[in-house]
Amino acid sequence: MAEHGAHITTASVADDQPSIFEVVAQDSLMTAVRPALQHVVKVLAESNPAQCGFFWRWFDEIFTLLDFLLQQHYLSKTSASFSENFYGLKRVVMGDSPRLQRLASAGLPKKQLWKSVMFLVLLPYLKVKLEKLVSSLREEDEYSIHPPSSHWKRFYRAFLAAYPFVNMAWEGWFLVQQLQYILGKAQHHSPLLKLAGVRLGRLTIQDIQALEHRPAEFGRMQQPARSVSEKIKSVLKKAVGGVALSLSTGLSVGVFFLQFLDWWYSSENQETIKSLTALPTPPPPVHLDYNPDSPLLPKMKTVCPLCRKTRVNDTVLATSGYVFCYRCVFNYVRSHQACPITGYPTEVQHLIKLYSPEN
Repeated sequence: MAEHGAHITTASVADDQPSIFEVVAQDSLMTAVRPALQHVVKVLAESNPAQCGFFWRWFDEIFTLLDFLLQQHYLSKTSASFSENFYGLKRVVMGDSPRLQRLASAGLPKKQLWKSVMFLVLLPYLKVKLEKLVSSLREEDEYSIHPPSSHWKRFYRAFLAAYPFVNMAWEGWFLVQQLQYILGKAQHHSPLLKLAGVRLGRLTIQDIQALEHRPAEFGRMQQPARSVSEKIKSVLKKAVGGVALSLSTGLSVGVFFLQFLDWWYSSENQETIKSLTALPTPPPPVHLDYNPDSPLLPKMKTVCPLCRKTRVNDTVLATSGYVFCYRCVFNYVRSHQACPITGYPTEVQHLIKLYSPEN
């Protein structure tokens, strides 16, 4: 047992393999960054929907683009992702002997680099989109919005039934790989590293010295571009590198702040957050002259502000308190993620069905 414990906490002299605590810590770093940034953007969108609403609606795509620039920069400059470099780790190509290993400053070979980018950036983006699709299908199935044909209905209900088991198998695959890594039976704590053809190792003294001297050597070796195309490529590389460097510097400085935000906005602190970020109470409905083009409320209290007809299946928005037809407001919120009257950021889960005594 003591030998197994020593393997978990320390690496052997002849092996640069990091401990399970190091690899789990670097994995949790980027998973904490995304929800923390998402909460920041959400608060900004709630306080200023007109200016920041775009960033909230397209958060996944914007985050993926910035994450791509960040990870590609680190993989090509330090042979590691941002979180791996933060914890003093690097990616080593499988099959390379210790004597023939590349320095971290040389970057990963193109094949392993693009595989790593795909698993670090593209796969999490697709997983987030798939989870949102499953959530949307469950809501439509629960409230019977736009009933599909019988064949399609059977298909997506089978998909919804199978998804939890597929997700459980996916998470179990990672758990088994981590257990094998802890017991010293595998070189990878994640199966994605094996698919990318790399493993994690600690930075050596030579790696650290090469990374520290690389900026100075790059400045001395850089020569002015000769042709116009070379100048354009040089400018583009500098621009992309500058964006990636700014992101890495900002994340390096704010990583602990982002982890604090992730804890602050966790489920245990939701009551505190609701009291601090509560939206202002909208003004009471005013009776204006009827204007079919006006976004304000109609004169009749029983008329839906969207379809301008008598409301059917009354539904209130929790973010603003205004009442609409369920079908009208469901379609509007799903398309615009905002209240039709106030413009407050709104999601489908903010719809509340109203029941009258007659029902």
